[in-house]
Amino acid sequence: MFIPIQKLLNTERKNKRIITLIYDMFAVTFSLYIAVVIRLGVTAFEINLEEIASLLITLITTITVFVKLGMYRAVLRYMMLPAIGNIFFAVFISAITLSISGFFLHSFIPRSVPFIYAGLAIITLGGPRILIRTFYYHYYKRQKPNVFIYGAGATGRNLAYALIQGEDFHPVAILDDDKNKIGQVVYGLKVHHSSEFKQLQSLYSPEKLLLAINNINKGKRLRLVEQLSHWPIEVLSVPSIEDIAAGKAHATEIRDLDVADLLGRAPIAPNHELLSKNITNQHVMVTGAGGSIGSELCRQVLAQKPKTLLMFELNEYNLYKINQELEGIKEHLHMETQLVPALGSVQRQNRVEKLMQAYSINTVYHAAAYKHVPLVEDNIVEGIRNNVFGTLAVAQAAIKCKVANFTLISTDKAVRPTNIMGASKRMAELVLQALAETESHTTLTMVRFGNVLDSSGSVVPLFKKQIRKGGPVTVTHPDIIRYFMLIPEAAQLVIQAGAMGKNGQVFVLDMGEPVKILDLAKRMIHLMGMKERINAEGEKESGDIEIRFTGLRPGEKLYEELLIGAHVEGTSHSKIMTAQEDKLHWEDMENLINQLDTCCHNFDVDCIRRILLDAPTGYKPTGEQLQ
Repeated sequence: MFIPIQKLLNTERKNKRIITLIYDMFAVTFSLYIAVVIRLGVTAFEINLEEIASLLITLITTITVFVKLGMYRAVLRYMMLPAIGNIFFAVFISAITLSISGFFLHSFIPRSVPFIYAGLAIITLGGPRILIRTFYYHYYKRQKPNVFIYGAGATGRNLAYALIQGEDFHPVAILDDDKNKIGQVVYGLKVHHSSEFKQLQSLYSPEKLLLAINNINKGKRLRLVEQLSHWPIEVLSVPSIEDIAAGKAHATEIRDLDVADLLGRAPIAPNHELLSKNITNQHVMVTGAGGSIGSELCRQVLAQKPKTLLMFELNEYNLYKINQELEGIKEHLHMETQLVPALGSVQRQNRVEKLMQAYSINTVYHAAAYKHVPLVEDNIVEGIRNNVFGTLAVAQAAIKCKVANFTLISTDKAVRPTNIMGASKRMAELVLQALAETESHTTLTMVRFGNVLDSSGSVVPLFKKQIRKGGPVTVTHPDIIRYFMLIPEAAQLVIQAGAMGKNGQVFVLDMGEPVKILDLAKRMIHLMGMKERINAEGEKESGDIEIRFTGLRPGEKLYEELLIGAHVEGTSHSKIMTAQEDKLHWEDMENLINQLDTCCHNFDVDCIRRILLDAPTGYKPTGEQLQ
């Protein structure tokens, strides 16, 4: 019997509808015949035109009601209680139609026949549907991995329903800490207290735990994730009800935990007045628009509804990707912002000037830079050209075009740098500080912050990839620490800092508490349902994923700083500070720039290093550096 049902499930949708329609017509006819047989006690009886007419009217009415109720659009294996309710309703209408047609057509239909017919029709019409649904559930669920759902609220209930209908996971239990929900049954799944996890795990052997709680504050969620990180099971997250309702995600869209959950970091609420000050109804340019920070800046800028958003990017594919994304957002929200994707290098001042003039740019966010420490260490001349001279070119273009606001996105690696990337960014800051002394039309500001999560160079995506491959997870040093910030909040704070800036100011973002990279690696391994294994001094420890220490890379240091001096002042924003630091006058800076240009032209790496050492960059190289 299973083989025909399997064939039915696997046939084309059109054929399924035809088969179901033919069967229903047969079931209605058969039910009426058996009802009369039961009433009369004989299997053979005379049938006149009146009885045939009553049958046809009942048949047409029943099929029409089924069509109106969508019974032939529903997938048989997904039939649940709502569909069974529709069958009861359709049979009720069918039985009434049979009685009325028999009365007006004077057909031979005894009064008890419609009642007997109704009972039989419910069995013949609903029975096969329930049978197919039951077969599918019990046969196919064995092919789906068992999972637990954490959260018996609206998100958890929607997830349970979607998973039962789907083909990816088989939910076997729901966990929750709310005592009022313990013992409830949701779509056949009992709600258990989280303290029962170990017993349930040994009973069901689930592969994953799906976190379906989105209606709690960030602090509680972080504590919950910390608790789950100690459970021996992979933890995944599901979208919120709001995202599902807005069409941003599907109920069964299972994904990795948010990076904020991994770091135990709550996002910073923005000041909306500062966000809009230099953007709303203005013409804005973002350089490096296709990068991690640049693309997020574009999203945040678009949200403030500028007149024009000019996206300047050297990489064609990255520019195409962010432009397509923003065009989709613009269309969805019916925005009038003009989006301008422009290819080009920040080192070509003439190209940048022409664009600024053509689109009357008011505000510039300069995010274009080479940021990967080892790569810049291996390509010193190009790193200096892009990070220092690129910043100089865009800043001078902004000054020439009388752009009102120019904000440089800097880095914590510019503070007492030990690598060329950091030194080049500090030199870019010095360039802006020197230019600010000579300029009154354009406000030049710098915003300095640490690592951003899920950026192209972040350790989070790297660790995920290494864990999924079975390890090893590579950590440079057991004591290395870093500051981390979410990309959206970093972009928002950059915009807010630029809006409150005075000419030549350096802003420093409050990055919160530093994170030990080794602890981050362990946390990610635990949340992916595995244990770490650290080989120290030749000792072998039990575990699933090895953590291997590779040693500090050239120019890398154990910890990053955000401030050079001690002269730090607060601002009107609690998470933004301003720093008073050493700088050069433009005459001295111009002389330094000319020397640096000559060294780059001659590809004289030693000369470049000498200039960086002599300038007030605080550059102190460590380790072996490649040329």
